[in-house]
Amino acid sequence: MERDYGKEIDVLREQMENLQNIVSPQLDELRTMVQELLPNKPSTEKLERVHVMHEMHPDRRLSEQMEDLCYKTEEYGVSGLVTYLGVYSSGGRQSNWIRNTVSADKLLSLIESGVASKVLACIGNTDRLTILLEILRGPKTVASLVEKCGFGSTGQVYHHMKPLLAADIVAEDEQQKGVYVIQPHKVQGIIMLLAGISDMVDENYTQETS
Repeated sequence: MERDYGKEIDVLREQMENLQNIVSPQLDELRTMVQELLPNKPSTEKLERVHVMHEMHPDRRLSEQMEDLCYKTEEYGVSGLVTYLGVYSSGGRQSNWIRNTVSADKLLSLIESGVASKVLACIGNTDRLTILLEILRGPKTVASLVEKCGFGSTGQVYHHMKPLLAADIVAEDEQQKGVYVIQPHKVQGIIMLLAGISDMVDENYTQETS
């Protein structure tokens, strides 16, 4: 009698999924118990409006910076403050940025003003994002974008490049005609937008207080 290996594999897969469903909640409970026992578990200090997070990060400097943001949030009477910095180097070009105590209320106002939706509509397209990715990796000609992004013609590239050029996100390199680059002052925004998306899908770096 011939063995039906495909059917056996399906059965094994189903058994593994059932086992995972049983074990996962237990692992989550165990993880929570371990975190409760950790000596460096983050503590909070309740102010009038804000919970100050202490020892939130293993790096003492970052934990102190978080505490400072909490105290300043209370002092300034705002809903929150954001500090971020970064560096991005690729294709012979580098961008560095530091922004300190940016008001969360001002960031939220970008939604109310409609600016956020316009920016997201400009780049929130698979083809445009693919173009941005390639140019972030290094300056590109339209011909190279056709090849690397899988477009059928240069016309397609120009069609998707038009809003990026109009928004001053992409520009023609001043030193090389026909070569396109990401504007240096816009690299930060793209990278930080992706960082925000990463945080939305991975919540490991967020601490919540009730």
